[in-house]
Parts: sequence; C-alpha cells; structure tokens
Amino acid sequence: MAEKNSGNAVGAAGRAPAADRADAIRNVVLVGHSGAGKTTLVEQLLAATGTIQRPGRVEDGNTVSDFDEVEVRQQRSVNLAVAPLTHKGIKINLIDTPGYADFVGDLRAGLRAADAALFVVSASDGIDGLTQMLWEECSQVGMPRAVVITKIDHQRANFEEVLATCQEIFGDGVAPLYLPVITNGHVNGLIGLLTQKFYNYATGARTEKEPGADYGAQIEEHRGGLIEGIIQESEDESLMERYLEGEPIDVKVLIEDLEKAVERGSFYPVVCSGLGVGTHEVLEVITQGFPSPLEHPMPEITDLSGKPVRDVTCDPDGPLVAEVVKTTSDPYVGRISLVRVFSGTLRPDMTVHVSGHGLADRGHEDHDVDERIGTLSCPLGKQQRPIPKGVAGDIVAVAKLARAETGDTLSDVERPLLMTSWTMPDPLLPVAIRARSKADEDKLAQALSRLVAEDPTLRLENNAETKQLVLWCMGEAHTDVLLDRLSKRYGVEVERIDLRVPLRETFGGRCQAMGRNVKQTGGHGQYAICHIEVEPLPSGGGFEFVDKIVGGVVPRQFIPSVEKGVRAQMERGVVAGYPMVDVRVTLYDGKAHSVDSSDMAFQIAGQLALKEAASKVPTLLLEPVDELSVLVADDYVGSVMSDLSSRRGRVLGTEPVGTGRTLVRAEVPELEITRYAIDLRSMSHGTGAFTRSFLRYEPLPPNLANKMAAAG
Repeated sequence: MAEKNSGNAVGAAGRAPAADRADAIRNVVLVGHSGAGKTTLVEQLLAATGTIQRPGRVEDGNTVSDFDEVEVRQQRSVNLAVAPLTHKGIKINLIDTPGYADFVGDLRAGLRAADAALFVVSASDGIDGLTQMLWEECSQVGMPRAVVITKIDHQRANFEEVLATCQEIFGDGVAPLYLPVITNGHVNGLIGLLTQKFYNYATGARTEKEPGADYGAQIEEHRGGLIEGIIQESEDESLMERYLEGEPIDVKVLIEDLEKAVERGSFYPVVCSGLGVGTHEVLEVITQGFPSPLEHPMPEITDLSGKPVRDVTCDPDGPLVAEVVKTTSDPYVGRISLVRVFSGTLRPDMTVHVSGHGLADRGHEDHDVDERIGTLSCPLGKQQRPIPKGVAGDIVAVAKLARAETGDTLSDVERPLLMTSWTMPDPLLPVAIRARSKADEDKLAQALSRLVAEDPTLRLENNAETKQLVLWCMGEAHTDVLLDRLSKRYGVEVERIDLRVPLRETFGGRCQAMGRNVKQTGGHGQYAICHIEVEPLPSGGGFEFVDKIVGGVVPRQFIPSVEKGVRAQMERGVVAGYPMVDVRVTLYDGKAHSVDSSDMAFQIAGQLALKEAASKVPTLLLEPVDELSVLVADDYVGSVMSDLSSRRGRVLGTEPVGTGRTLVRAEVPELEITRYAIDLRSMSHGTGAFTRSFLRYEPLPPNLANKMAAAG
C-alpha cells in the first residue's frame, strides 16, 4: 500500500508520541470477542515500532492494556485502554476494548473515540454474536474497517475456513491482502496478493523474495477475487472494462483504489497476524488505508440550549470541543479522564466548561460547570507520559477533572457546547447488595459514587419501597468486576442479598367494616367511629374515597381525617406489608363526640376500619408485569418464545426486523425476569437483546401469593 503524508509525529521507547496535525493521527479501535488476541496484537505492534522493548510485560509486571487491578487478577480485559505508537511519522492511537458483552459500554466508547476499526478474529475460534452485531453497527455509520485474523500459528488454526466465515458473516467487500505461508505447522511469512511477493519473517526480520511455484494456484485463486473487488469500488469506471478485456492493471493503480475504498468504508481488507508475523502489514493498512480524523464525520454538536452548531470542524485552531470517553479513579492517584479532542487544542492548566451527558436516571448527574484541568499525558499501561498539548483529532489523558464523567463534553468557557452522547445500552440485571459492617456502610456511598462516575452503564437505585440498594448491571461478569473493585480498590466489603420485587395488595371482594377508636384515660379521650364500605377497582384504578355521610353523624371537618387514615394504612398494607391499590372506600356512617373527637382520633378509626375489612374478605397480592421486546436471531426465536412461556409470560406476537432477526413481544411478570439479562445471553449465544417497561399489576397465583405473604 502506498505511503501517505507522514506529518511530524515522533515516538520511541520511553518517549510519548506526539502530533501537531490531525492528518498525522489515526485513531483505531480493536473489536473482537474475548480471547481473539486484541491485547496481544496491540503489544506486538507497540514492540514492532519500538514503543516498548518486547511484547507482553512492562513495568510493575502488568501488560500494556490489561493494567487495571481486576484485569491483572482475572487475566482478561474489562476496560477500554489506549496505546499510542508511531509508524512512518503517523501517530496511531490503538484503542483496546473488552471482548465481553457485559462491558459493551467501554466498547461503544471506543467506537466513539475512533475513526476506523480493526475487527480481530481468531483463526482457531471464529466469530461470536457480539462481533457480528458490532460489524452491523459500524456498517450503519459507514465506519472504515479491516479484519485481522490472529493466531494463524495456533495448532487448531484454519485460515481458509475463518476467511470464508468472515466473508459470509461480514458480507461483500471482505477480501484478503495476504496469505500465510505455513511450513510444518510454523508460519514463516506472508504472500502479498497484489505484489505477488513472499514476505519472510523466519529470521525475525522481514525480508522480501519470490514466493515460488508451489503457491501459484493459491495466489491466483485469491488474487483474482481481490482485484475484482478493488475494481468494483474504483471511481474509474473504465477499469473494469479494461480488466475484463485482459489488460493488466498496474499494481500502483490497484493500491491507490484500495486505499480509497478502505478509507471511505466500502472495502474491508483481511490481514494475517501471528507470533512475530504480520505487524508490518497491519501497520501499513492503518497508516495508508484508514482515514485521519479530518476525514471522519464530526458528531452532532449543539449549544447548551440545544441549537445545532455546524461551524465546528477538526481544526486545532477552532473552538475547543472534546469528549470524555473513559474515566478512571484511584484512591491514591485520583481521577484520570481519557479525552478525545474533536476540535481546538487542549493545554495543561487551562479552564474548560464541562457540560452534562443526560444520564441522570442512572445516578450520573448532569454537569454545567467550569473546571481547571491538570497535566496532559499520553497513556501507556500505568505510565502517564506528560505532553504539552492535545490537538484536534488526538486522544489524551487529563488529570484533575474532578467533576467530569464519562460522556461529558469539554469546551471553551466563552462558548460552552455539548456533543450528542453516544448510544449507551441499558443495564438490565438488578443486583441487591448491603454493606457487611457499619464501617463498610460508612464508606459505601463514596465508593459507589466513584464507580458511577467511571461507568455510565451502571445504574444505582436506592429503592425506597423495598429499602434495598440495587446495582443495575450489564451482566454477571460486570457485577463481579464492580464488587471486586469495591473490595480491592476502595476497601468496602458488600454482600449480595435476595432482590425484592415491589408487590401490591388489593381487596378480592366487597364488604363493610367499622373502625372504632374509643378511649377514655382521664381528661380528653379519643372518640371516633366510622363505617366504611370497600370494593376493588379495575387494574390501574388507583384509589377513590367517596363521602356519603348524611345528617352530620361525622362532622365535616373529620371526613378528610378518615380519608387520611385510610390512605396511611393503604400505604403500609394490611397483609404482607405492601402498598394497597385499586380500591374504592365509601364512608357512609359514623359517630363523634363533642369533646373527645379529633383529627387524630378519626385517622386512627379509618386505619382500624381498613384492617377490619381485610379480615372479612380475601386480599390479593399483585405483582408487576412488564412488557418485553426481545430482539433475537431467527435461529433462537423458538427457544426464546418457549422460555418466555415457562416464565408465566404471554407472547403477544413476532415481527421480522432487518435480515435474520425477529422482534418478540411479550408480557412477563417481573418476578420471572430478574436474571433475564443472563439467561437471554446464554440462550441466544450473545446475540439477543431486550427492553422492558412496566405495564400493570396482576394478581399473583395463589401458591406464590402464600409464599410471598409468609415472607413479608
């Protein structure tokens, strides 16, 4: 691939790569399932460019990307991490993302910060559902992509099979640029299909020679498809006609058209990578095929009133617009914000305006404040290497942003702006926790506030009804990481407890009851008698209080007191301690005393009347029912519908959505879906997604009602 303008970025081991111009920057996110080899590829590229001495371990015994304490203990990536390097004068910000669906929030943040994506596919494991879904997301926004098939030196590797899978799942435009040369199970090098050269890595250094006649048929088979794919994307309409007539096409012309097609997101080259093989080829695709920030569309920007702003471009001299794509905090180091600069230039110690991100429903407060930032640095693992500035297009780490959280916009104080936030998935797994001790309870609130600031996919709920603290998480792995951080990072020990679903009570029939509050203890006593009739209302009917007092048997000033007492008792419940709903209470008779009757006396009488009514007719426990919309691949529709029925759900219907997917709509009791986020992922092999919304309350089946009443 031909070289592009190299700019003046510099970088070497021990120094921070820097860039003064956006055209000398490439922001690339690595996407793929856990174990595909994303972190290993990042470290090989860092070593190949001299950014680190060797792949694998750096200072403190931590890898370059997996340096978080949880990642070190669990040996898996759970965070977004940026690793900067330079190649031929181009600064490349490699954005390593987690491969677990539970951490899709970090993955989407990586997509927001990037201008192109490397889809990393293991030659031994293939493609999972999450990777396929993210490819489709990138297609919708036209993000340039390339595929790196890793682990081609693995004993179970099958390059041809995985390549065919990529072409089948990712669709048209996926074609290999290189073929691996494997001898006795060892990868010696790659054959360039356009140049028809053998790039030998056997000695450790990359050398070039002729491939030999043994590979002629294989080269011809793949080369023809590659050339045809490039020509189809060419802006030169005469090229296809010349090719079909047998005219040889100059390799330089093909490479130029290939680069343009990759840059505009219509052609997706496939590159191989193994131990010590393919790093040069991956770097060439990134620097020569992927676009710079100048060529990537700017996210939607508004002023603080919501009016669109269209005069902001990727210009270092333009107004400052930057976004916090990741927030990390440490009890000792403090808060570090990873920031993508979209416009303007960020400098140490400058004052910026922090604008909120609209996630207040998840416990993330909206912001509209000015803050003075600290030092700027270029992150690499735990190392923070100071830099003098961050120009438009670059990604930098910012210290001392005490108020800014993930998703916030940083802009000029004189011209505050707000970037439209990226799509963030809803956390749908509720986990109830409590502190193990009084000391832990005292520290829990502050520790949780820090976790919430870091993670926009976490929602914190203090349920006033059930008196439980609930973490809404993305899945079991997400929960484990959060609790691990509470324990190891903040020294707060918590334990999981059974989640309580808020139920309701109602009357199962009509009856009359009396509330009698008559007490004489010397001096003013209490005297209030009220007769009420209770009857159930239809679901969603709420509460009605009807006054049918005639003749003044209950003085007018005490009728609201009876209603107040009834409402108070309904709030506390009459059977299992759950609020009562859908009831009409009619006050039709009563007695009062000229001296001993009072507001409080009639409130108590109203409460007693409701309790007596509950002893005369059956009371029902009501459970909340949610409306579920489940989006799943067609192959799993039957399993999903059967599972919903087993959860006492009612399937309302299905409808096709796009190609190969179906939306299943159902009504399901909340008691049955507290762990549905985990179960659906298992059923659909990671391809399913769902939304839920409260619909109504319905009576619990008698067997469950008895169990709940006993527990309450």
